[in-house]
Amino acid sequence: MTGTGDAAIAALLDAAFGPNRHGRTAYRIRLGMAWFTDLSFAARDADGRLLGTLQCWPVALHEPDGTQSPLIMVGPVAVQPDAQRHGIGRALMDWLIETVDRTPDSDPLVMIGDPEYYGRFWGFDARRTAGWDVPGPVERHRLLTRQPAGMALPITGTLGPRGLPFPLAGQTRTAR
Repeated sequence: MTGTGDAAIAALLDAAFGPNRHGRTAYRIRLGMAWFTDLSFAARDADGRLLGTLQCWPVALHEPDGTQSPLIMVGPVAVQPDAQRHGIGRALMDWLIETVDRTPDSDPLVMIGDPEYYGRFWGFDARRTAGWDVPGPVERHRLLTRQPAGMALPITGTLGPRGLPFPLAGQTRTAR
């Protein structure tokens, strides 16, 4: 998202999700991480107004033995409320999936989202996440993954920031 200011992104995210968005589970999962600049995208109109943004983050599934399986957390995918329903979010997701699919050794994707929508268009599903814990509330059917063919993911673990011990101080695991 080169050239897209943090203030403009924050304003868009507040408009799309509300100012209390920082308390959401997805924010806890990626706590302390910087987004991947090569897997985060922005859409602007002809006048340069930020219309949409998609960010991806380095996270990991922290297994009980201390092993970390790297994942890429997708989201937030946000579009200005007055620009929604015009395909901007879908175009940002298409751009991400095309980019990831061109990289044969890409880490699996994980997100919290609508399984019907993200499953239908991009192959996300919740089949592998039933044994995963997250640091906050989540509707289990909305914890989705998309991974390269033939790649297996661990069946248990806790999602959290990549490369850091987990859970971090002040964070709790949630029961399945």
